[in-house]
Amino acid sequence: MSQQVAEIMDEQTVQRALTRIAFEIIEKNHGCRSLLLAGIQTRGVPLAERIADKLGEVEGFRPPVLPLDIRPFRDDLPHTAVPDMPDIPGLSGCTVVIVDDVLYTGRSVRAAIEAVSRMGRAARIQLAVLIDRGHRELPIRPDYVGKNLPTAQNEHVHVSLWETDGEDRVTIVKRQQKL
Repeated sequence: MSQQVAEIMDEQTVQRALTRIAFEIIEKNHGCRSLLLAGIQTRGVPLAERIADKLGEVEGFRPPVLPLDIRPFRDDLPHTAVPDMPDIPGLSGCTVVIVDDVLYTGRSVRAAIEAVSRMGRAARIQLAVLIDRGHRELPIRPDYVGKNLPTAQNEHVHVSLWETDGEDRVTIVKRQQKL
């Protein structure tokens, strides 16, 4: 099986997309004082940290970032015991922005919403993603998108970040069958 790889975003494009997302968050929420960013592990956490840094730079207040492990809440993985989730002080009444690298079927986001809901009652939950590739299985739509990237089922979107992979880059890999 051969693969075709195409670069979709480079380091500068990724940074511009995150900056735009940060400004859209500020505009929609009239600032960032009542925000908490929840990054879905693994790559959603550094993206949330970068967005929080930009919000702090622009607004003079950096919202907290919560790393979110959603594995126990996934409905498409083998069931494990759902851990007791700690109450997060300050979560009640604030807006939680869930951050992830790629939005595909929506199952990760559904699990993230359940995880956040078990930690307290947020006033609102919003969603920010670097890449929205379509193919939803659940009725979930992001509030903030770095790039809409329509894809085929045989394509895979790979996000590389400095914090986890040593570079900022988004590629799409198309798997082709050998004849």
